[in-house]
Amino acid sequence: MPRFDLPVAELRSYRPAVQTPDDFDEFWARTLAESRAVAQPPTLTRVESPLTLVEVYDVSFSGFGGDAVRGWFVVPAGASGPLPTVVEFNGYGGGRGLPHERLAWAASGYAWAFMDTRGQGSAWGTGGDTPDPHGTGASASGFMTRGIDDPEQYYYRRVFTDAALFIDAMRGLDQVDDARVAVTGGSQGGGIAIAAAGLSDGLVGVMPDVPFLCHFERAVGLTDRDPYNEIVRYLSVHRDAVDQTFRTLSYFDGANFAARAAAPALYSVALMDPICPPSTVYAAANGHLGGAEVIEYPFNEHEGGQGMHWQRQAAWLAARLQG
Repeated sequence: MPRFDLPVAELRSYRPAVQTPDDFDEFWARTLAESRAVAQPPTLTRVESPLTLVEVYDVSFSGFGGDAVRGWFVVPAGASGPLPTVVEFNGYGGGRGLPHERLAWAASGYAWAFMDTRGQGSAWGTGGDTPDPHGTGASASGFMTRGIDDPEQYYYRRVFTDAALFIDAMRGLDQVDDARVAVTGGSQGGGIAIAAAGLSDGLVGVMPDVPFLCHFERAVGLTDRDPYNEIVRYLSVHRDAVDQTFRTLSYFDGANFAARAAAPALYSVALMDPICPPSTVYAAANGHLGGAEVIEYPFNEHEGGQGMHWQRQAAWLAARLQG
């Protein structure tokens, strides 16, 4: 796909005025406090597997409203903690899958934690294990418009709360050095990582890879691809819901979380990305409170830098930990 967004020089300085609710901070402080008040300690169950060089644990922890959420926790075999830890979030439609599918961080000496995304896991990959027990009003197909008529009921309120409480749960483990926790994820996982960083103190780094869920007002209508186009389809039917829809989305915009994320960040952006347009990524990266380095992939679409970018993440995080 040819480049369709702003020129590169404009992207690098792009700092749009993103709608921010007056009660954004109060909304999230209350949301997290309510769920933390009913949270139970996480449970870890050792999983027997052919992976002899790592130890694999099935995780269950309390997420939004005390709901049970699943995940994986993997550490190098025989490692004595506490270890630097990478908490990872998944792309849109995927579930936690199987632990052998993602071993790079544990193979590099880190503890690695991977959160299942509630309600997802049936679009690609090898499945998810966390239901979303909360119903919502009218919505289009997919997850983007579930509960979109009210921020209190919106789907990503639950997901972002899960992410913040997953970090809480992992920090309570003996194997985890709670002062050396970083977050990462690609696409939706990158958007969740930005939100988690805006909601969690003391992270050592944030590594959003071609992040989704940023600068909704620009993304919706700029691209004709899903998942953003789910909102277009919804508004094509609910013609009188435009203002309320974008008001709801403003509570979940990655640009607003980035402006509150004190940890330094390494973003990636693909300049031909038709799913997460480059300007939406830069809207978050250029306003990131802790400062952000952006790695550009000029001739890639949403796949971004893939394995090459992981190498850059690993080098960046190692330098952060040594510094």
